[in-house]
Amino acid sequence: MNELKSTNYSIFFKENGFNELNLYLQIKNYSKIFVHVDKNTNKLCLKYFLKKIKFSIDCVFISDEGEENKNIKTCLKLWEGLSNNGADRKSLLINLGGGVVGDLGGFVASTFKRGIDYINVPTTLLSMVDASIGGKTGVDLGILKNQIGIFNNPKMIIIETDFLKTLDKLEILSGYAEMFKHSLISKTNFFGNIIKSDFNYKNIENIKRSIEIKNNIVISDPFELKKRKILNFGHTIGHAVESLSLTKERRLLHGNAIAIGMIMECYISHIIFNFPDEKLYKIKKHLIKQFGCEKFSKSEILRVMELIRHDKKNTHGKVNFMLLQDIGVPKYDIDVSNNLISESFRFYCS
Repeated sequence: MNELKSTNYSIFFKENGFNELNLYLQIKNYSKIFVHVDKNTNKLCLKYFLKKIKFSIDCVFISDEGEENKNIKTCLKLWEGLSNNGADRKSLLINLGGGVVGDLGGFVASTFKRGIDYINVPTTLLSMVDASIGGKTGVDLGILKNQIGIFNNPKMIIIETDFLKTLDKLEILSGYAEMFKHSLISKTNFFGNIIKSDFNYKNIENIKRSIEIKNNIVISDPFELKKRKILNFGHTIGHAVESLSLTKERRLLHGNAIAIGMIMECYISHIIFNFPDEKLYKIKKHLIKQFGCEKFSKSEILRVMELIRHDKKNTHGKVNFMLLQDIGVPKYDIDVSNNLISESFRFYCS
């Protein structure tokens, strides 16, 4: 499988992806082609990428790396860069980087002159299996995750696993958390495979399987009206934990925060929907073995519960959790009390 078709674009893999990109650029004849990277991918990935394409690049925009720079201030620099370099509505922006580069660059492209085309070339495991798939673009508002954004699909996505060689173990694990989430929300044998000690999360077939799970959900519900909401499993608490970490000296990577969220939300699922006890403890043991165990003070737990109130899935003043009755059996828009959220912290820390 060298291609996965999504709603109105394709996901290409390895060398086939670069061949398709070169053919696409030839057909489209863009007025100008821009590349957006961060400081890390500028140093580690850009040279490799430029060797693969047969067209000249008009300008490379380099953003500061990290979630703390996923904001309107960075967007302004990119919008100004596009304008100053003569970008028009027939220009193209290629995002070469992780989730922040793709989310932010996609948003910039979607809003510049009311929208120019963009292509994602993810360079992290997290962005390959999750962030680049599905057309969600946007930025944070202060420490609140993904508050400003728009649904707008790229013209294509290219998955090149050679970029994973540039990552350290923590960055790889961050992407693994999203693969693990995909195994929990799907009725496949993926969970049975991913929880094995010899599971190779850099293997292209495992990456394809994870992408396929998310892509099938996105196709069935492009604008997150119902089924797609389950992709937020682990994220209601996880995003709040990640936001909290942005105020601390040591920032948690996205996947680490989501692993914490999945353990707690599996516990909440157990209490509300009788999610199987055996699977709950199996999941907790496995994720803590992979990611370790974070400590939370009483004040930090209260702050997380306050941040949850700003989650983008909430409506009518109600916190909407996505939970599981069992693996592959989702429950949508579930109201959860503060007492139960607090109880889930005690379960995680026990």
